[in-house]
Parts: sequence; C-alpha cells; structure tokens
Amino acid sequence: MAEHHASVTVDAPVHQVYELFTHFNDFPKFMSFVKEVTYYDDQNSHWVAEVLGRHEWDAVNQNWLQDQQIGWVSTSGLKNSGRVTFRAVSPDQTVVDVFISYDPPAGVIGDIGENLGAGDRFEAVLQHDLDNFAEMVRQAPIGALDPTSSSYLFHPDSAAAKGKTTNRQDATMTEGENATEGYQPVLDRDIIGESATGLPSGRVPPGFPESPSDTPGLPDATEPRGPGTM
Repeated sequence: MAEHHASVTVDAPVHQVYELFTHFNDFPKFMSFVKEVTYYDDQNSHWVAEVLGRHEWDAVNQNWLQDQQIGWVSTSGLKNSGRVTFRAVSPDQTVVDVFISYDPPAGVIGDIGENLGAGDRFEAVLQHDLDNFAEMVRQAPIGALDPTSSSYLFHPDSAAAKGKTTNRQDATMTEGENATEGYQPVLDRDIIGESATGLPSGRVPPGFPESPSDTPGLPDATEPRGPGTM
C-alpha cells in the first residue's frame, strides 16, 4: 500500500481535538477530497472520496484509544486504511498526525500514477485540509469546540462548502431534506445519543455564503452570529 502522512499542531486540548476527529461524518466539511462519510452503526461507515479518481468503500473502526488514536480499515471497495494520532504538547495544544494508506486503483495503471506524482499531490491536499482544520479551530469562538454541534466546520475549500458532497452526505447535514428515496440518514447524534433539540450536527450556519467563491478567506470569528450558530 502507498502510505501518506500529514501533521499539524492544533490550538486546543487533546481531548477536544480527539472528540472532533471521532466524527467521521464531519470530514467533508473541512476536507476537499472526502465527499461522504455516512454511518451504518457506531463501528461501520461508508466513504466516498477522490483518490486517483472517485472511489467508494465500506470501513470498520480499528485501534481506537481514548485521546490517543482513531483508525479505520476498508472492508470492501478501495483497499485502504487510516489512523489519526493525538499528542498533547501543552494543556492547550495538540499535535495531530494523519496516516492514510491505500492500494493505487486500477493495478499497474494506478501504480504508475502513484509513481508519477499523484501520491505527492494527494499528500499535499491532505496537508492543506489538515491545516484548514487547525485554522478553523484557532478561529472558533470560545465554547464553540463542541463536536456535537460542529457548524463552524465548513472551510470554503471543503467538499461540503463547494457542493461536491453526495446526496447521502447532504442528507446527514440537512436532516433528510435531500435524502435519496428509501434512505434514512444516520446522524452523528444517532451514534452518540445527542438530544434531538437544536441544530443538527453539521447544518450550515445561517449567514454562511451560498458560494464559497464569495468569501475567499476563512469566516471571521468576530462577526456576529445568529441564535444557535457557532
């Protein structure tokens, strides 16, 4: 498998950063190459991503250690695995390391693409997306780092902000308004037992631009926010 790595220091306590990353469904909100992560249950999920082309797979959680590491491994589709480790360097700073391994798709053609630099481009995108996450955490207002209400996790470069997520992913962010026929979305709160009151985890907050191109930078954390937004 080809392995890729990115690392960043996040200005938040290790437990908060760990809890934010345990919500795989939030990945499309700050990552550009992840189009969908939806849940079957608290251990199994379905992923759609752009890795040397568009690919889908089912995955199961693997090697989770509280406040130290999370991971997954594919059970069907694109053969891949990933792990994210967390290391406190101070009470308010955490080093996050992301490792993603995958078999280049399409056999020899995939291997050639990896060797010709596709892997390097993927690693650069992974680092960029991880930097986006750290910057959003840095700009989040005090008290906003609640993983059950992660409305602030919408970076303009993300798949979600650019409208490149799947219908199933959209359904988890809009409580079924765009759900495909016969599909009942499983939300983060269904997995962790969050109360149904208030905004669902992941709803785009009021005032977020319809088109990310209208806002070239990150949202200004000092701007006034409406009730219920982060």
